[in-house]
Amino acid sequence: MSAPRRAVALVALLGALFVLGGAGPVSAHSAVRETTPGEGTVLKSAPKQVTMTFTESVGITDDSLRVLSPENRRVNAGDTEHASGRSDSVRVPLDDGLADGTYTVAWRVVSADSHPISGAFTFSIGKPSETTAAVSAEPAVNSASGALYDIARYAAYAAVALLIGAATFVLVCRPDSAEPLRGLVRAGWWVLVASTAALLLIRGPYERGTGPSTLLDPELIENTLTSRPGWALLARLALLAGAAVFLVRLGRGAAAETEIPETESPEKESPEKEQVRPKPVVLAVGGVLAVGLAVTWAAAEHASAGIQVPLAMTSSVLHLLAMAVWLGGLAALLTTLHRSEALLPAASVARFSRLAFASVAVLVLTGVYQSWRGLGSWDAVFDTSYGRILVAKVCAVVLLLAAAGFSRRWTGRLTVAEEPLRVPVLETVGARAGGGADSGPQAGSSSGDTGESTSAAAGDGSEDKPENESEPASAPGARRGALRRSVLAEVVVGVVVLVITTVLTGTQPGRAEIETAAAEEAAAAGQRTASTTLIPFDVGTPGGHGKVQIVLEPGRVGENTVEAVIIGPDGGIATVPEIRLSFTLASQKIGPIDAGLTNKGGYWGTSSLNLPIPGTWTMKVTVRTSDIDQVSETRRVKILR
Repeated sequence: MSAPRRAVALVALLGALFVLGGAGPVSAHSAVRETTPGEGTVLKSAPKQVTMTFTESVGITDDSLRVLSPENRRVNAGDTEHASGRSDSVRVPLDDGLADGTYTVAWRVVSADSHPISGAFTFSIGKPSETTAAVSAEPAVNSASGALYDIARYAAYAAVALLIGAATFVLVCRPDSAEPLRGLVRAGWWVLVASTAALLLIRGPYERGTGPSTLLDPELIENTLTSRPGWALLARLALLAGAAVFLVRLGRGAAAETEIPETESPEKESPEKEQVRPKPVVLAVGGVLAVGLAVTWAAAEHASAGIQVPLAMTSSVLHLLAMAVWLGGLAALLTTLHRSEALLPAASVARFSRLAFASVAVLVLTGVYQSWRGLGSWDAVFDTSYGRILVAKVCAVVLLLAAAGFSRRWTGRLTVAEEPLRVPVLETVGARAGGGADSGPQAGSSSGDTGESTSAAAGDGSEDKPENESEPASAPGARRGALRRSVLAEVVVGVVVLVITTVLTGTQPGRAEIETAAAEEAAAAGQRTASTTLIPFDVGTPGGHGKVQIVLEPGRVGENTVEAVIIGPDGGIATVPEIRLSFTLASQKIGPIDAGLTNKGGYWGTSSLNLPIPGTWTMKVTVRTSDIDQVSETRRVKILR
C-alpha cells in the first residue's frame, strides 16, 4: 500500500472510531444554580422580572428566556440580558399587571465550554392554575445537527494528532527520508481544514437546536462568527494557512538538503550527514504553530470554564500537544516502518522512543491535574458519569503504556544490534591510515579478515561471518517486525484512548455535577413551598377524560400535605368516586407508600404523607370514574431534604 493510501486509511480509521465512540448526546456542562421566582413557587403578587443564575458563565440570545402565560402568550417586556454585568446570570423583564395563574419559563443558553443547554420551569401567581403553554420536550441539540457536529469535532481531533505528530516525527526523529510521511501530513492538514470549516457552519444549528437545513442561515453564521467558539475556529483556519506555508517550505528545504552535489562522491556520504538537524528557527516556528492550534481547542472546551482557568488552559494545551506528538508520532512511525524502499535507522527509532517517554510524562502530570479539577472529590469518581468514563480512560492508558513498554524494549534491542556494526568500519579506516606498505603475510591476513567482517556487517550478501556473531543476519529484520507489531498495538489502543477522551470532553465534569446538584437542592429547599403536577387521564368512556392536579406541600422529607383536584373536560372542577395515590423510590427499594387520600368535599387530600428520604420518586395516581372504569398514570417528582 502506498504512503498516501496508508495516510487516508489511518484518517478514516481514526474518524470512524471517533464517531462510534462519540455516539450519544453531549451532556450539559453548565446547570441552573438558582431561579427567581423559584421553581414551583406560588407568589402573592406578580414579579417584575425572571432571573436565572447558572454554575458558570453562559452565552445568550435575545429570546434565551421566554415566559408564557397560562394561555400560552408571551409576556416578555424586553430582550434577555445578563443581570448586573454578571456572565453567569441572565434576566428578562415582564409585562405589568400579570393575572393570577401558572406561568412557564422556557430557557436556552450556551455554557462557557460551548455546549447548548435548555429547560423549563413554572411558577404561579395567586394560586396554581391549568396552563396551555406548550414547551417542547426535545433535547437541547437537534439529533442530526448534533451528529454532524460530533463527526466534525472528532475528525478535527484525529487530524490535529496526525498533523502535529507526523511533523514532529520528521523534525525531531529525522528519518532518512520524509517522503512516506508526506501523504500523512497532507491528509491531516486537509481533514483539519475541512472539519474546522464544517464546524463553523454547523455551530449555528447546533447552538439553536435546529436541523441541518439551517446551515447557511446568515443570522446563525453571523452569531457563530461573533462568538468565542467562532473566533477560535477562525483563528484555527488562520493558523492552518500559516502551517501550509511552513510545511511547503520545510519540504523544499528537506529535498534540497538530501541532494548529493555532483562534485561529491556518494561513497563519502555518511548516515550522520544525511540526517541534518533542523535549524532552531524552523523548530521555533513549528512550535508556535502547534501551540496556537492547541490553544484553539483549550479556548472552547472544559479549560475555559470553572476554577483556575489560566492554569487549566495551560495544562489543556500541553495535554493536547503531548497526545498529538505521541499518538500522531506512532502513526508516523508505523507508516515509516512499513515502507519497502529502505529501513528506518535505529537512531530515529531511539529518538522517537525518548520523545514518546517525554510525552507520556507530560500526559501523566497534566492528566492528574485535569482529573482533580474535573472531579474535585473521591465521591465523584464512581458517583458521576465523568468519573466512570475517566476510570475507563485510565485503564486504557495503562494498556497503552504496556504496549509502549514492549515497543521501547524492541527499540533498545534494535539500537544495540545495529550499534556494533560501525566498529569494524572504524578499525578498517584506522588500519589503512597507519599501515603504509605491506607489512607481511600476517598483516595482509588481518586486513583481509577485517574487510570480510565489514562486508558481512554491512549485509552485502557475503556468507562469511565473524566467529563471534551469535545471531543470524536476519535478526535485525526480525526485531523490526516485532517493533512494527508492537507499534501497531500502540496505535490501536491509542485510538481507543482518543475515543474515550472525546467522549469525556462531552461529559459534565464530576465537580460541576455534584456542585450543581447541591446548589439546586439548597436553592429549592429555600424557595419551594409546594410541588404542583398536572396529569391528563382518559378512561376511554364518554366524558371520562380530564386532568388531575396534585399539589404536594412542602415536597420535602418528612410529613407532607397532598391535595388532588379533578379538572373536567370543560375546564371546571369535577368530582370522581375515588382517587388513589402512591409513591415509590425504586433505587432504594422503598414503596409503594400509599398516601391514603380521603374525600374532602370537592377535592381529595391528606395531611399525613410521610416520605423518608430525598430523591426522585415515582408518583402513581389512579382515578376511578365509575364502579368499573378507572385509569392509572405515573409521574416523577423530586423530594428535597
